[in-house]
Formats: sequence, structure tokens, C-alpha cells
Amino acid sequence: MELYEYASLDAVGLRVLIRAREVSAAEVESVARRALAAAGTDLGALTLPLFEPALDHEPDGPFGGVPFVIKDSGPFARGVPFTLGSRSIRGAVAQADHDLMARFRTAGLVALGQTTAPELGLSFSTEPVRYGPTRNPWAPDRGVGGSSGGAAALVAAGAVPFAHGNDGAGSLRVPAACCGLVGLKPSRGRTPSGPLAGEAAFGQTVEFGLTRTVRDTAHLLDAVAGAPPVGDKYAAPPPVRPYAEELRAGPGRLRVAVTTRAWSGVAVDPQVAAAAETAGQLLEWIGHMVSPASPAVDPDAVVEALMLSVYATGAAMLRAPRRPDPSLLEAVSRVVLGETEAAGALDVMAAVDAQHRVTRPVADFFTRYDLLVTPTLGQLPAPHGTLDYDAPGHTARSWLRRILAYGPFTAVFNVSGHPAMSLPLGQSREGLPVGVQLVAAHGREDLLLGVAAQLEQAAPWEERRPLSFCGVG
Repeated sequence: MELYEYASLDAVGLRVLIRAREVSAAEVESVARRALAAAGTDLGALTLPLFEPALDHEPDGPFGGVPFVIKDSGPFARGVPFTLGSRSIRGAVAQADHDLMARFRTAGLVALGQTTAPELGLSFSTEPVRYGPTRNPWAPDRGVGGSSGGAAALVAAGAVPFAHGNDGAGSLRVPAACCGLVGLKPSRGRTPSGPLAGEAAFGQTVEFGLTRTVRDTAHLLDAVAGAPPVGDKYAAPPPVRPYAEELRAGPGRLRVAVTTRAWSGVAVDPQVAAAAETAGQLLEWIGHMVSPASPAVDPDAVVEALMLSVYATGAAMLRAPRRPDPSLLEAVSRVVLGETEAAGALDVMAAVDAQHRVTRPVADFFTRYDLLVTPTLGQLPAPHGTLDYDAPGHTARSWLRRILAYGPFTAVFNVSGHPAMSLPLGQSREGLPVGVQLVAAHGREDLLLGVAAQLEQAAPWEERRPLSFCGVG
């Protein structure tokens, strides 16, 4: 298998060839290692040397033999060191698999490396002091978003067909928008969440992955979704049929709302807004009922509710066997730990109340509409240094407002638990990707995937590839 052939195939396409014995899993892995070694160096997207050998997996799983990478958001994979992007974490090794990692292994995914993330995952840029900035394959002077930035860079570059990531305020959808990918944040309770900023943050962080095609997203969700672990307090309703079947069945005629106005009132780049408006026009042309509308969202309540994630992240660090050395933390991380240690029950309850004040109007909105269309980001992919996590002077809330000024549309649906998906439907005059976000009622990933498949067919993005694409640039 040649590098250009490997990079041009999605995960489903690779698995078809492996099952037909037109190529062996070992040959695919060999090509993937070459692609990852090159892209990882060029883009600064890997935290460790490639795993040798690959992590254990079931070769006969639905994705048996398909290359994959995991995010440095550990502890995630048994025996793998992790740093959470921080100079303060040294010598930490996961002692057991995260529940989702166990499902990845059962699905047959061949984990070959670990991707970069911002320190503690609390940024929409992936530029940790420990590893330096991860570069965007579309424009190396631009960022890849965050916090699943290294994952997005490698998928966009064709080094792997998809990659693990998670999403606590937009951390899958923001990198997807920056790198021209499909990024689904499933409903709260659809996939296992981790203890760092998942269950402890009232389900605001959801684990999943990034892909280049809608069908890969659907098949990956079929492979890893399911009943939550026993005792998990969050559970999404089971799907009526496999998600991959939704791509053929179609979603029916839907009531679609479109908005390009940020709830916080921050400015939205006209090119970004135009991509969302064009998506609405396409949906109307397809046959859906489209109108301008938006849920009533209190932006201050969103910030206050996200303090649950801040407190959960800080608490995980403070409860660690060895507390981090403050001198080795970036500026905002030091603030997060300090504010977490100073917080009391009343602070947590205020954040829980704010979560309800966001969730109720959003849930009510989806009794009148089936789908909401928004921009994913408010701006084009930002130049490096725009979101400086190590800048002094921030409080936790001021930092949240800073990143939400850049990405004002995503975090609402982490707070509310609704499924949301970014699609690479636009491209700027500069040749940069522009993402459009689709949101549906809780548990309705089937609608998102069905509509995404329609949009992928109506406005295909497969031929749009970055300059730094394996086998091309």
C-alpha cells in the first residue's frame, strides 16, 4: 500500500480492504507509522515516540487493523504515560484502561501514539509550554483549536483516519472546525466519561473522536456507544437502529432553526456566519423547513456552569498522589488550582443552578425544533499565541470568557448535554476551513448523522485537502 492510497481512505475504506485481504493489517500499520512519524514531527502533534508494539486490540473487531491515536488526557490507556500537557506531571502512568479505551480495543483499533493537548485541557488552542504549539496542516502559522488539537492535526493531515478526543466545552468541535473535520460530541451518557472532568463535572465532558467522513463517525459511534458502566448516573436513550443505518434511511423532513448571532453578543466573522447561512439554505433545498430562531441562552449562566468543569479539573489535580509543582504550571492552571481549593459547597451549588438555567431553555427549544444550525467557531482558525493560557492576570471566569469569545457557540451544549456536531462545510478566502455546528435534542444523534450525510452529499468536502497532507504535500 502506497502512502497516498492509505491517506485517501477513511477507516471504513481501510477495513474493507483488510477484510477482503487486498492488504494486510500489518502493511496498513507500517504505512501508518511512516505517515505518523512524518506528520507528527512536521505538526508537533505527538507527545511520545510511537508505541512499539501497538497497544493490544482485537484483530477481528469492526475496525480490526485500522490505525488510531489517543489523546494525552489520561489516565486513559493501561501502561501509557500521560502528562495532561503539563510540565508538572512527570512519571505518571495509567494503571488501568478508561472504559472507552477498553471499547476501542474491542473494536480492533490499532493505537499507535498519543496526541498533544493544552495543559489540563482548558483551552481552545493546543499550545502547551511543555510541547510547544501544534501546527495546522492548512496553515502552519494558525492553531488547530483545542483541546483535542493534536488529534485533529493528524487526522486532517491523513496520518490516521480518525483519532480519540473528548469535548468539555467544544474540544472536539473546535479542532474539527479549525482543521476541516467531522467532530461529533455525543449526548451526555452516550459514551463512557472519565473521572477527571466527566462524571465529576456533572457530565459536561464527553469522550469520542474526530473523523474525516460522516460514515466513519457513524460506524465509530456504533462500535463504542452503549450502556454506561454499572452505577453511572448518566445514560442516553438507546438508538432505534445502528447509527450507520441512519445514513441510508434519512432523517425525514425536519424543523430546522438557524442562528449566526452569538448569545454573548461577541462579533462573528462574516465568512463564518455565511457558512452557517449557506448550510441552512442547503437544508431548505433538500426539503427541510428552515427558519431563523435560537434558544434563549444566558451567557453568564454558561460561564458559571462551566465552573463545574474547572472545579473538577482542579480537584483531580489536588487529589493526585503528588500535587503539581506550581512553578511548573502555566498561569491559568495555577489560578484553577487556587480557586478550586478556595471553593466551597455554595460555589458548587451556584454552578449547578447555572447549569439548570442553561439546560431548561435549550431543552424547551427542542420541543419546537428538531435541529439547530450555528457556526462552530466565531472566528477563523486563530494565529498562534492568540489564546495565551500562560498569560498572567486571568481569573478562571475571565479565562472562560476569553476562550468563549473565540468559540461562543459550543459550550452551551456541554452544559445542557445535547448532542452537537461540527461539519467542514465552508472555506474562507484565505483557504482556511470553516465549521458549521448542528445540534439536536438529547439522544438524537440519529438526526445529526442523517442530516450530516445529506449535507456531505450536497456539499462534499472530500477533495478539499490541506497543503500538509500525506502523499501530497
